[in-house]
Amino acid sequence: MSFCLPIEVSSPKARQSSQARVVWGGRVVTVGGDAPVRVQSMTNTDTVDAIATAIQVKELALAGSEMVRITVNTPEAAQAVPYVREQLDRMGIDVPLIGDFHFNGHRLLTDFPDCAQALSKYRINPGNVGKGDKHDRQFGQMIEAAVRWDKAVRIGVNWGSLDQELLASLMDQNSARAVPWDARQVMYEALITSAIDSARLAEQMGMRHDQIILSCKVSGVQDLISVYRELAKRSSYALHLGLTEAGMGTKGTVASSTALSILLQEGIGDTIRVSLTPQPGEARTQEVLIASEILQALGLRSFVPSVTACPGCGRTTSTTFQELTQEIDNFLRAQMPVWRAQYPGVEKLKVAVMGCIVNGPGESKHADIGISLPGSGEAPAAPVYIDGEKSVTLRGEHIAQEFRAIVENYIEKRFGTQSAVTLA
Repeated sequence: MSFCLPIEVSSPKARQSSQARVVWGGRVVTVGGDAPVRVQSMTNTDTVDAIATAIQVKELALAGSEMVRITVNTPEAAQAVPYVREQLDRMGIDVPLIGDFHFNGHRLLTDFPDCAQALSKYRINPGNVGKGDKHDRQFGQMIEAAVRWDKAVRIGVNWGSLDQELLASLMDQNSARAVPWDARQVMYEALITSAIDSARLAEQMGMRHDQIILSCKVSGVQDLISVYRELAKRSSYALHLGLTEAGMGTKGTVASSTALSILLQEGIGDTIRVSLTPQPGEARTQEVLIASEILQALGLRSFVPSVTACPGCGRTTSTTFQELTQEIDNFLRAQMPVWRAQYPGVEKLKVAVMGCIVNGPGESKHADIGISLPGSGEAPAAPVYIDGEKSVTLRGEHIAQEFRAIVENYIEKRFGTQSAVTLA
């Protein structure tokens, strides 16, 4: 047997963007460069209701969102922002708040300085800051507020609200070409030009390069990939990724996962949001969980212990492994808000819950801790593997409870010791 050339180990490319800083209360959240790819989310409450908004921000933060955007669209909403921040501080939630401004942001940031100061970052849409002579003046007022209060900004261009004057100018230029681009290429160019020109204008007005994050959001997967590849080539700003309207349920999940994974694998993207339309009764935190899972699946971040489980087949007519997998996964996720502080590193734990003898023992050995449940016709025994070695065999009606207790004991022994050493 002879070897060919070594097989390349696949891993995401290093990111080339410069680093940005989002500051809140003396705490700095770095974005871009060698910082972790950050998860963002957005509330869907009426910001005027400061209590409801603060509660949802807390839920999103506890689910893993590292920055949360809130709508600031009226004087009443602007007045409520400091109270949202105050409620979060009382609850011990120090997640940075991002103000989402459209059309009247220049007035709100000027007229309500407490709002401008309470936010950690402003989202500015160049297509919605005014037309003609008003555009640069009103954009400038928002940048002046950011400079005055030392705030970061995301210059976020959307193809649904693109600067129509810029688009018309580029279309005129295109019609004069010997070989005109197609309409979609002109749209791409308008998105990228709007973002980069606005960022350069902001720097001319006094903003630092490390205070600026760019985004060019579209709804199509291939469109997003094309736009961001070009945007990354032509600028060094930190980039925020996300489909502007991903959709609902599996459609939104698959579309976001596909687009973001391709770009992140290429080293493009510094913050992400999954703009998922919640299904009836679905928690807003679902978008955070999906964003976290994308980063964890790519090996870019670890948020919660991963649970490996087989899909089931004719060998696994029992639902025991499905129920145990769900129970363990729900248990681990529920404990993470406490465990992050109590057991540093626990988010990298790998657990396997397998349904039969075919892959069960092998997958369990590859995990930190795993169980191989009996399949159809197999002996009613479930061997448990810890750190690659068989530890114990469980039998009887209480396998699920016993395995959960083993997992808890393993976490306490392995990660509790790390915590004690760190504290010492």
